[in-house]
Amino acid sequence: MPVTSLGTVVAENAIRFLGHDTHQHDEPHLIYVVTGSARLLADGEEWQLGRQEAVWIAPRVPHALRIDPGGMALGPTLTPDDLPRRRVQPLGVVPAITEVMTTALGAAPGTSEEVRPFRRALGSVLRGISRQYFPVVLPTRPAVRALAREALRAPAATLEQLAERHRMSSRQVQRVFLDETGLPFTRWRNRARMNAAVEHLLGGGELTAAARAAGYATRAGLLRALSRESGIPVSALTTDPVGALGGR
Repeated sequence: MPVTSLGTVVAENAIRFLGHDTHQHDEPHLIYVVTGSARLLADGEEWQLGRQEAVWIAPRVPHALRIDPGGMALGPTLTPDDLPRRRVQPLGVVPAITEVMTTALGAAPGTSEEVRPFRRALGSVLRGISRQYFPVVLPTRPAVRALAREALRAPAATLEQLAERHRMSSRQVQRVFLDETGLPFTRWRNRARMNAAVEHLLGGGELTAAARAAGYATRAGLLRALSRESGIPVSALTTDPVGALGGR
């Protein structure tokens, strides 16, 4: 029997090991996978989450979580001001969040007074990474918005493959992206991927992990992309990426 299965012996803690049915919160909410994997259903979409991955959810967003056997997840609520940029914002692995959550597990706060410092610490981390370094907006047309979200979850998928899956032509997708985001599809996806990498770096991650989190095959590929889009020399990004990006 997996050791984590022992958590279900204490009924009030079983949600951490099994998940929960659809519900919503009046405050912003973070889902963090401590170990194993889990499946999040929110706003009609599904996300498969691995160890140490987090998702930031806005208030009153219906969501359900299914934790795979042997896994464990936590779901702390946040202060009302700590709002994500969109209703469901996947964060990937953010080392600073992992540090706070690991400390919280060890400290095992019980009262609201004991929980408050950890909630403030999470809010500080989230506010630090929430600003889009490269502004991008999602298309408003539902079919193209769904395609855009899939494009971020599957960075290896080509425009042609995505368009075919969503029963559109590549030309149609390009036209909608230009009209509704102001950017061609490829540049839009590259900027969105680089935002994920910047979030990872500002959250305490290093370049190789940031590249992997954003779907780049190598850190050199990420550095070249960041340099092209930001105008910051590769040498500066290599030496001190957070400082070069204005994170401190």
